[in-house]
Amino acid sequence: MADKLKQLREQIDRLDDELLKLVNQRAALAQQIGHLKLNNAVLRPEREAQVLRRVQDKNAGPLGNQAVAQLFTEIMSQCRALEAPLSVAYLGPEGTFTEAAALKRFGNAILGQPYATIDDVFRAVEGGTAHYGMAPVENSTEGAIGRTLDLLMQSPLQICGEVMLAIHQCLLSQHCEMSAIKTVYSHPQSLGQCQGWLNANLPHAARIPAASNAEAARLAAQNSHSAAIAGSQAAAHFGLRICMENIEDDANNTTRFLVLGNQQVAPSGNDKTSLVMSAANRPGAVHDLLVPLAKHGVSMTKLESRPARSGLWEYVFYVDIEGHQSDAKVVAALAELKQVAAFVKVLGSYPVAV
Repeated sequence: MADKLKQLREQIDRLDDELLKLVNQRAALAQQIGHLKLNNAVLRPEREAQVLRRVQDKNAGPLGNQAVAQLFTEIMSQCRALEAPLSVAYLGPEGTFTEAAALKRFGNAILGQPYATIDDVFRAVEGGTAHYGMAPVENSTEGAIGRTLDLLMQSPLQICGEVMLAIHQCLLSQHCEMSAIKTVYSHPQSLGQCQGWLNANLPHAARIPAASNAEAARLAAQNSHSAAIAGSQAAAHFGLRICMENIEDDANNTTRFLVLGNQQVAPSGNDKTSLVMSAANRPGAVHDLLVPLAKHGVSMTKLESRPARSGLWEYVFYVDIEGHQSDAKVVAALAELKQVAAFVKVLGSYPVAV
C-alpha cells in the first residue's frame, strides 16, 4: 500500500511539473498575442467563450464541465493579467453575488471595484474608471431587475456577455440559536426567494430590506440578535457563522448577470442579441414587432415589458434573440423591425453563457 501510494504521488509530481511548464508556455503565447493586438482590446469575449466550449467538448472526465470551465477561466484570467490588469465594477460591497458572478466570468486576477448602486456601476464603465461592469438583470424566482433594464436603454454601453449564477442562500449570524434571532436583513429579492423558509423557521422575526446581501451581513454583524440572508462568501467577510445553507425556496434559483462594456463583441458561433423596442400606438402594433423575427427564422428567447417613462400606460419591450446581429437572418429581421417599430435599440450581441 505504501509503495503504491508513493508511486501515485510521484506520477502526480511529474504531471504537476509538466502542467507548470505548459501553463507558462501558454502565458508566454498570451503575452505575444497581447503585443500583436491592434485595437488595444483588453478582452476578447468571443475568443474566451470559444476556448471554454472547446475544452468542454474535449473533456473526457473525471472532472465535470463546470470544473473544467472554472479551471480554464482562471488560467485565462492569470494570462490576461500579464497583458494588462482588468478592472471590473460590480454591485458591492464585497461578498455580494454580483462579485461572485464577476469572479466566475473573469477569474481572480482582476481589479474588483465594488459600487453601492447599479447606476454607479454603469457610470464607472461609461467614464472609463473600469474596463467592464457586472450587473444583475433577472432572477428565475423574482423576475427582472428593473433598474438594470432602464439603464440599458439610456446608456451607450454594450452588453458584452452574460453569466448564469446558481444562487444558494445562507442564514448568517453571530450565534445560531434560532429562538434568539429577532431580525433578518437581506436584499428584497433574497427575502422573496426565501419567504417559504422564513415563514416556517423564523415566522416572528422582522424582515428588514437592505441595499445588498453584503450590507445585510454587515448589519447582522453589529447585532447579536439578528441574522442575514446572503451567500456563503459574505460570512468570511464579516465574521459571521453559517447557520443554515441552501434556504432558498427554489433549488434551481438562478440569477442572470450582464457584462457591460464599451466594445461590440464579434461572433463566437453561439451568440445572443439583446434589444429594446417600442410599438407604435395602433391596433396590432405589438404583433407587427414579432412578425419580422418569425419571418426570418429568428428565435426569441425572452420578451419583457417595462413602463416607458415617456407617458402613461406606454411600454417598451426588452427582447433576447438567438444569433449575432451580424448574422444574415438577424440583419434581415432587424432591418424590417426598424420599419415597423416606433423605437429600436440593439443593446449588444454576445456569447451565450458557458
